[in-house]
Amino acid sequence: MIVTLSVRPGTLESTMTEDLSPAERYAAARLRAAEQATALASFREMYDFALDPFQLEACQALEAGKGVLVAAPTGSGKTIVGEFAVHLALQQGRKCFYTTPIKALSNQKYSDLCRRYGAERVGLLTGDNSVNSDAPVVVMTTEVLRNMLYAGSRTLLGLGHVVMDEVHYLSDRFRGAVWEEVIIHLPESVTLVSLSATVSNAEEFGDWLDTVRGDTEVIVSEHRPVPLFQHVLAGRRMYDLFEEGEGHKKAVNPDLTRMARMEASRPSYQDRRRGRHMREADRERERRQRSRIWTPSRPEVIERLDAEGLLPAITFIFSRAGCEAAVQQCLYAGLRLNDEDARGRVRALVEERTAGIPPEDLHVLGYYEWLEGLERGIAAHHAGMLPTFKEVVEELFVRGLVKAVFATETLALGINMPARSVVLEKLVKWNGEQHADITPGEYTQLTGRAGRRGIDVEGHAVVLWQRGTSPEHLAGLAGTRTYPLRSSFKPSYNMAVNLVEQFGRHRSRELLETSFAQFQADKSVVGISRQVQRNEEGLEGYRASMTCHLGDFEEYARLRRELKDRETELAREGVQQRRAEAAVALERLKPGDVIHVPTGKYAGLALVLDPGLPAGRSNGHRGLDHHDGPRPLVLTAERQVKRLASMDFPVPVEPLERMRIPKSFNPRSPQSRRDLASALRTKAGHITAERHRKKRSPAADDREIDRLRKALRAHPCHGCDDREDHARWAERYHRLLRDTTQLERRIEGRTNTIARTFDRIVALLTELDYLRGDEVTEHGKRLARLYGELDLLASECLREGVWEGLAPAELAACVSALVYESRTADDAVAPKLPSGRARAALGETVRIWGRLDALEEEFRIRQTEGVGQREPDLGFAWAAYMWTSGKGLDEVLREAEMPAGDFVRWCKQVIDVLGQISAAAPGEGSTVPKNARKAVDGLLRGVVAYSSVG
Repeated sequence: MIVTLSVRPGTLESTMTEDLSPAERYAAARLRAAEQATALASFREMYDFALDPFQLEACQALEAGKGVLVAAPTGSGKTIVGEFAVHLALQQGRKCFYTTPIKALSNQKYSDLCRRYGAERVGLLTGDNSVNSDAPVVVMTTEVLRNMLYAGSRTLLGLGHVVMDEVHYLSDRFRGAVWEEVIIHLPESVTLVSLSATVSNAEEFGDWLDTVRGDTEVIVSEHRPVPLFQHVLAGRRMYDLFEEGEGHKKAVNPDLTRMARMEASRPSYQDRRRGRHMREADRERERRQRSRIWTPSRPEVIERLDAEGLLPAITFIFSRAGCEAAVQQCLYAGLRLNDEDARGRVRALVEERTAGIPPEDLHVLGYYEWLEGLERGIAAHHAGMLPTFKEVVEELFVRGLVKAVFATETLALGINMPARSVVLEKLVKWNGEQHADITPGEYTQLTGRAGRRGIDVEGHAVVLWQRGTSPEHLAGLAGTRTYPLRSSFKPSYNMAVNLVEQFGRHRSRELLETSFAQFQADKSVVGISRQVQRNEEGLEGYRASMTCHLGDFEEYARLRRELKDRETELAREGVQQRRAEAAVALERLKPGDVIHVPTGKYAGLALVLDPGLPAGRSNGHRGLDHHDGPRPLVLTAERQVKRLASMDFPVPVEPLERMRIPKSFNPRSPQSRRDLASALRTKAGHITAERHRKKRSPAADDREIDRLRKALRAHPCHGCDDREDHARWAERYHRLLRDTTQLERRIEGRTNTIARTFDRIVALLTELDYLRGDEVTEHGKRLARLYGELDLLASECLREGVWEGLAPAELAACVSALVYESRTADDAVAPKLPSGRARAALGETVRIWGRLDALEEEFRIRQTEGVGQREPDLGFAWAAYMWTSGKGLDEVLREAEMPAGDFVRWCKQVIDVLGQISAAAPGEGSTVPKNARKAVDGLLRGVVAYSSVG
């Protein structure tokens, strides 16, 4: 028996060896000596706590030379495995790259590794920043590593390990493809360490890694080191979401279920306004109920958590404006979570971190209001904030000097900001297209922040009660701890030219077929293929059962089907024709026409009060918005006023008589209806409606039906005694064949999907002379150095000289259109643009995009499938132009109507693309490279320059 112990050397082990025989003690001593000689032993000495079993298992696999996939909950310490890869690489004298999905995470990990190994051994690369890039350990964003792989960078020499933190990010539909590109293209000699949140298909992802990277150990841990308790806060009371049921199974708290049921039965305000009076007892019950069930305000929530000892807390609000409003509400409520000593420490740290920001910018950035919140222990955290401000909030929160943070969901993406409690205001968020319920995966990611390892005994997730809250739905979210990892991989133009340049078209196609996207598609096909095989076996049996000794019954069955289909088609046409004739007849009706309703609940004599014509075809009367034809309002002989539908008139209707409708007629008055109905019966009660003559069936004169009937009678199988029995088997055969054909189409649609998309991209690039077979042209080599969503558009602008002769500020404005995407799709107001050459160049950029869009349509490259060039967005052009021209921050932000954090982020993305354009532009005789560098200098100043490390 092998026992793995997470104990320090020289403690429990020594007491255990006393019970062993001399031979066993000798074997144990040799084992300990062997363990002490490993890299893992020296690594464990660096920590003052024992490693968890899953951490030990992953580290041992790494030291054995295997790749690892570690899937574990947020806060469980899976980054320990990544840090061991760094330790192992340094011991072996090799390099280790530590990749993260966002710059904030890169900055945080860079700081952590610098403290452990020293700044001289650790570097940072984040696109717009390079610190000690030749160091043996380099922290970088995943995009930087992808670009290095395509460029064949010398920095890759000596690379032994790559850590991919938050690897589940490959599900991201905008950036996820980058993770797969890196995994596929890393040299075989590199050991890959993949760190993921707990996903339900970790084994599937591990199987793919095993296929493309070689021997990969999959380690899954669903154990949370700090247990998480789920609550619902309603009014003044905090309810547990679950209670122990039979057999230690968790059941939804019946108090919550009862509360939801009571709220659902409570009349709404609108109900009461409609005059639905309540008994006094009901009113009293509602008053008592309302005193218990209400959504507490944000200051009340924080006060309640403080009283319960559940701070520090992160409250997730899916809105930037909501986060800022929450801080203001807490300040107005007089909330203070820090004492005087803490206030002083906050002020000292804030002043130190913001010392480089000019005083005139501090006012613009809302510094003093922000500082007041921090001193009270309250802050917001979202992407619209200046990066420096966000970093200060993170540091103060970790130090316990900020106790309540109101954040958007971006905070949940791996940044090390654990809290004792997490609060969710709502379970609905805007996903960029619509308001949608958060998924179990998102709920897990958000609540995973609750519970600080080594500090808290337990973590708490609190959901605020909202009207319509379903405890069962919430329990489903909280009870689903994992979610599937789905690939978002799609080929791009830049990827295509880089692959063809390195591997040629055929090998590139094969490489793309090794993607996780294709792996998942192919795996999903396996079950369908098995069903097709079973269907084919069934078809053989049906074919045998319908065999006729007189002739080919399959041919006879086909004739029967064709005859049936033709008869059905003609019958359908006849119904449509009769409906059309009936609709035309209804459109001719006028108020005062007496008609006979042929069928339906109100069949019989009726007087037309209003013809109910569709809008636009009013025939002298106000048209109604009916999409299914005329809907006449009639008075029946039985005194009922009803609006009829087209289904009440399967045949055309003609007026039998005319009547005058009195101006005083009121359809809501029983007396008016009675008098007019009596007049109707007197006027037309004796008239018998003419029966509609049924027309001769179109099938009687149809030549095709006549031909098929003759062919059937002439067929040898027509005289078979078992004909109908054979026909039943033939019908089953036909249905199964139809189902099998549909399954085969699904297989065809899923097989080689990535490769087919690649073929279409290559065809378009060949048309534009970026590729010639396996040769990459000069234009193609330029495209290979341009990374981004609008890579081909940028290359075409360089090719056509659109940006030649532009001043640095004008060039920055034009390049901004390639990166910027407005947060709202509101095109009501045209964006303000620089005048002169910049405006003309932007117009030319849009024209080129139009040409590319038409080409993509021709080559069936669709943006809806995540491939292709979106329309350039000119919304940031004026802000980029002003800032590069040297305008002040106050003026630029006021004109741009944009938060400082967004402004800094877009500027940095423009800087990144300008750097690419400077390297890719034709050197000789071109003004673009020099002006791109000048534009970078113009942008990289003030808040943009000092915003963060990376």
